[in-house]
Amino acid sequence: MQFGERVRVLRVQQAMTQQDLADCMGVSVSYISKVENGKLHFGDYPSEKFIHKLASEMKADEDELLLLADKVPASMRRRIRQRPDLFRRIARMDKQALDALEASIVKG
Repeated sequence: MQFGERVRVLRVQQAMTQQDLADCMGVSVSYISKVENGKLHFGDYPSEKFIHKLASEMKADEDELLLLADKVPASMRRRIRQRPDLFRRIARMDKQALDALEASIVKG
């Protein structure tokens, strides 16, 4: 799922119009439309501050929204900086190895 699609799903679940969301966020309805339809230009992409407020207003998972917007949450950035070699190894794993790692974490 893309960031804009998730925003739309959250908005609809909250029974909000684009205008309602725009009013809550202090932006124009055209901006919300562009977000939902993935029509933003690079400089217009939502900031972390915007995403934080959006998550709060929509009672959504901020980390999920940040990741969908290609922004790494601060908590994850800190952990990656602590163990960059480990995260590089994880990033190179194939699906089978990742599934096995996930299964071992869930068990533990």
